[in-house]
Amino acid sequence: MAFSFPLPPPFDAQGWKLKIRDRERSEPPHVTILHKHRAWRLDLRSLRFLDREPDPAEVPRDIEKHILNNIDLLRKEWDEIYPENPVNSQEDADE
Repeated sequence: MAFSFPLPPPFDAQGWKLKIRDRERSEPPHVTILHKHRAWRLDLRSLRFLDREPDPAEVPRDIEKHILNNIDLLRKEWDEIYPENPVNSQEDADE
């Protein structure tokens, strides 16, 4: 089941959303930032954007700060949804 994380005003009213989507078990742990028809994936391990398009610079800095302020909760939620692909996996320790 997907996890939706609330964003503060004014972003919630402007159509911005933050989710950990379902059916993404084989991908690197990430949170998806949504705005209208665009989506950005932020890696929960490295805290870097996984894609070049759409341009990560289009994500408001206050949303990025909100994610960083709640990173422990987001990582915990990912681990609960995808226990077979946890944020702090052995693969990370090997790299």
